[in-house]
Amino acid sequence: MTNARRGWNLGIRLYGLAAILLGVIGLVWDDFAAVWQPVPESLGHRGALACAAAILFLSAGVAVQWWKARAWGGLTLGLLFMPYALLWLRRVIAFPERIGTWSGFGEQLALVTAGLLAYEQFGEGGKSWRRTVASVCRWLFGLCFVSLALVHFGALKETAELVPKWMRGGPKFWAIATGVFHLMAGVAIGSGVQAKLAARLLTTMIAIFGLFIWAPALAGSPRDHFVWCANAVNLALLGAAWVAADWVRDRDSERKSVR
Repeated sequence: MTNARRGWNLGIRLYGLAAILLGVIGLVWDDFAAVWQPVPESLGHRGALACAAAILFLSAGVAVQWWKARAWGGLTLGLLFMPYALLWLRRVIAFPERIGTWSGFGEQLALVTAGLLAYEQFGEGGKSWRRTVASVCRWLFGLCFVSLALVHFGALKETAELVPKWMRGGPKFWAIATGVFHLMAGVAIGSGVQAKLAARLLTTMIAIFGLFIWAPALAGSPRDHFVWCANAVNLALLGAAWVAADWVRDRDSERKSVR
């Protein structure tokens, strides 16, 4: 695992870069990342807490760029995303009929699990409890994208509105297709059947979302807080999917070496 820890590991680097971007956004706007971090408006000292969270994200994002701090940086990021996942979970429990709550929860939980997978992948030694936690996280990561697939189907009209009009087949076709792709990837990653291929394809799809949807939106609205947050979260999910793919790859390599 030493080579893995010292390698380029672009997935964890992108995951960290997204955290740096979230930190910068938090400091510039003096607020949490739009709807992706659903902190109640009534929270006392909101601005100060948002700045503190931004500094923590920025620091942990920088840490994962350095291989010696990569494991602890990944764990820190996973823990930083956890409160937001719990805030979304509270909304899921309170309003299970609202499809958007499931989307927010699925995205944030995926970012939590990626940080824990990185901690196991880049950490020293082979602690059995850490391997068990990572295996559970792999299953949860897949389940997150099953949830996002159901969101695509349940909010088909809203999803189709995000699809560029110039794409052949039409927005509704691509809204359904990407929902199916999310579902297939989630099942494959969670079950372990063709998980590496599924995680790689999922990474590619999220990268396409960034290039075709969120980057053009940023070019059109460069001062929009929501659009900046959308780009940062999409980049974080891209890094998270890449981290999951690398984790599966390393586990497959270990099993083959044992044989």
